Amino acid sequence: MKIAMIGTGYVGLVSGVCFSDFGHEVVCVDKDPAKIAKLNAGIVPIFEPGLDALMARNVAAGRLSFTLDLAQALAGAEAVFIAVGTPTRRGDGHADLTYVMAAAEEIAGALDHYAVVVTKSTVPIGTNRKVAEVIRATNPAADFDVASNPEFLREGAAIDDFMRPDRVVVGLETDRAKQVMAEIYRPLFLRDFPVVYTGLESAEMIKYAANAFLATKITFINEIAALCERVGADIKAVSKGMGLDGRIGNKFLHAGPGYGGSCFPKDTKALARMGQEHASPIQVVETVIKVNDDIKRRMIDKIEDLCGGTLRDRTIAVLGVTFKPNTDDMRDAPSLTIVPALVGAGAKVRVVDPEGRREGEHLLPGVDWLDDAYAAADGAHALVILTEWNEFRALDLPRLARIMAEPRLADLRNVYAPADAAKAGFVAYVGVGRQGEVNG
Repeated sequence: MKIAMIGTGYVGLVSGVCFSDFGHEVVCVDKDPAKIAKLNAGIVPIFEPGLDALMARNVAAGRLSFTLDLAQALAGAEAVFIAVGTPTRRGDGHADLTYVMAAAEEIAGALDHYAVVVTKSTVPIGTNRKVAEVIRATNPAADFDVASNPEFLREGAAIDDFMRPDRVVVGLETDRAKQVMAEIYRPLFLRDFPVVYTGLESAEMIKYAANAFLATKITFINEIAALCERVGADIKAVSKGMGLDGRIGNKFLHAGPGYGGSCFPKDTKALARMGQEHASPIQVVETVIKVNDDIKRRMIDKIEDLCGGTLRDRTIAVLGVTFKPNTDDMRDAPSLTIVPALVGAGAKVRVVDPEGRREGEHLLPGVDWLDDAYAAADGAHALVILTEWNEFRALDLPRLARIMAEPRLADLRNVYAPADAAKAGFVAYVGVGRQGEVNG
């Protein structure tokens, strides 16, 4: 089956590469000449473990190609996926559908045969019907169906999520469209991965509801962590005890500096806005958004307290600035709130991140970038673990304590035990939702 993938951002590129690995012929199209040139040269413009090798394999097999020519991509395609950005619109919190509707209009102009137009982008409820309206208005003779196929990819584990999904959600209205979508996902169906067919609105809602629930779970455990600090409980023990309950589960129960990334911030805002507009406010989600912002600011206070109440003229080494490990994505990362606050308070900030520098250099002005945690910590007054990359999970704590001007550790991902930090020579330690802090 031939598939056209419009958009070669994170979702579009990962999806296109994985579909080609299913055996489909996939043509990915984008308006950015520089990006298409890189892809045709075998260069992956994003960091996602394993994506470069998988892309190279399918390009070599002749199943995957990249072009600027939409008509070329659509020629003979039985399914056309829209995988363009839907960022938060300034001023009102809505998802910006400019790129989605532009793609729909261009598809209509080039479509000369039956195809299923599939929205892969995260879009508000009712968007797929609007896509259909745009196509019909632009090309009344177009023969097509629309389908909603939201993605559930975790950055850093996207290939595994695509190949071994918890479920595939497909919203549609005709048997003809269902036959096309069933053939696309046949490799997963044959391996007993669930494919859930729903109406268009239900599929759109599933994506928002799932992300809002996970964001709520993260925010809930961070609120519990703040209370743990006051009452003498340990959030790691609390999270473990909660997570063993099968009704709750242990995922997304790790206390930290708040959620970020490309999905949770914009999707919670969009869902909250939809609730307000339909006179059915999602008050839980509205609170989650506010609390998550508060949590990030709370981390700044922790670091300041760790440094004796002032950050002026302190050298702070920050380990990790991407919103999570195994990605180069900086979108809405906690670091974008925390690091500028440190700089603004007069600290000299040194940053180390395995993949974040390319994006981070223009997003975090006024910091020094280094390639090594020990170089960043040398002579520093505090060390902050902000993203739990694997290389920050096995640091030589005694060595760090020896080379720092003041061995103080703000472990905002609870990677190390307070007792281990004290034994290594740290005179002060602060985590999230934990007792046993060292204060020197």
